Amino acid sequence: MKRYCLALDLIDDEGLISDYEKYHKEVWPEIKKSILDSGIVEMEIYRIENRLFMIIETIDEFDFAKKMADDAANPDVREWEQVMWRYQQPLPRSKPGEKWRLMDKIFSLTE
Repeated sequence: MKRYCLALDLIDDEGLISDYEKYHKEVWPEIKKSILDSGIVEMEIYRIENRLFMIIETIDEFDFAKKMADDAANPDVREWEQVMWRYQQPLPRSKPGEKWRLMDKIFSLTE
């Protein structure tokens, strides 16, 4: 099993942040299916102020490039991403259109 951590910012507006959290209390079933079908076995998102932190655990064979290609071909995922982009903003120094950014692990207590 692999673990990845990613970060993203929300637009710093309490109403928008509240709406974003409501969407994540009732994620569309098609989105959950696409996540599980990609080899992601667990996903958690945490928030402090407008900063989001996502932890995903995957099967060993998980491939981000394949997930991105599958998402691009899935109309439900494309629609979900369009809706989510209303609430999200890129982290500083992100490339145009870049959303969730992979974080580097810098410490482990047990390794």
